[in-house]
Amino acid sequence: MGPALIGLAWDRPEDVSAAADLGAHEAAAAIDTACWDLWCRTRGLPLAHALGGTRTSIVTGARITPAQVLETLPTRVNQAIGAGHTRVTVDVRPGWDIEPIRVIRQAFPALALVVDAGHAYRDTPEHLEVLAGLDAYGLAAIERPFPSDDLAAHARLQHRIGAAVAPDLGDLDALEAALRLDAGRALHLRLDRFGGLTAARSAHDLAYAAGWDVWCSGTGGFGIGQAAAVALAALPGCTLPSDVSDPAHGPVYVTPPVRSSGGVVGVPLTQPGLGHEIDEERIERLATRRMRLSA
Repeated sequence: MGPALIGLAWDRPEDVSAAADLGAHEAAAAIDTACWDLWCRTRGLPLAHALGGTRTSIVTGARITPAQVLETLPTRVNQAIGAGHTRVTVDVRPGWDIEPIRVIRQAFPALALVVDAGHAYRDTPEHLEVLAGLDAYGLAAIERPFPSDDLAAHARLQHRIGAAVAPDLGDLDALEAALRLDAGRALHLRLDRFGGLTAARSAHDLAYAAGWDVWCSGTGGFGIGQAAAVALAALPGCTLPSDVSDPAHGPVYVTPPVRSSGGVVGVPLTQPGLGHEIDEERIERLATRRMRLSA
């Protein structure tokens, strides 16, 4: 990525992604986020405001990791609710779908519930019946039910069920195709999938204009991706609770930590850029290789 950036003239962060080939989406997301943070810091702007955010705090959701033990599910969901999270995402797969959701819904009838199918289902009568059966439990969304390139299957499912379908979309072309086909009604914005804040903000704008629900999630283990996701989740179209907080007992690489308090993460509005200071020395100690490029 370095050679593509050296000598590149840019006035706004959008200029960088438009002019340079930054490689894979994860790499592009890192550079794009860094450019936004630098641009905002030089101008004294909070990142959320620079992106167009209007919220002062983000309501958070939680994800239940896939441990296929029915007896422990209500306890684990209750722990998430006790921490203040107002939406819970549960992984499902063929053979592990109707019964766990039935158990959770029976214990928590008013909980906003999302299922993440991880592309595990196919456009067959049997699988469609199962997904329609899940819809009977009042889900907020069914995420990634089919392979990401099968938007037609997503459209057929969306026309059949009341819950919002959230296809796995990684670029603006895929989102525009999904909108044309009516292949969903919800968008999970992952910064690493879209290649950074610039593309993710454009995706938000498209989904918001189409009336889709949107939620965001951070990426990586340093807190930097989570801090950027908080700024993105401040946009007006992010209507569902977002996965933006670091694990409560994980290592801290940014100050203050990106942590939820009672199911809420505050949007940093008094500091420029991300609003968090990065512990560069601690991150550098994890490095296995170093490279210095001269302009």
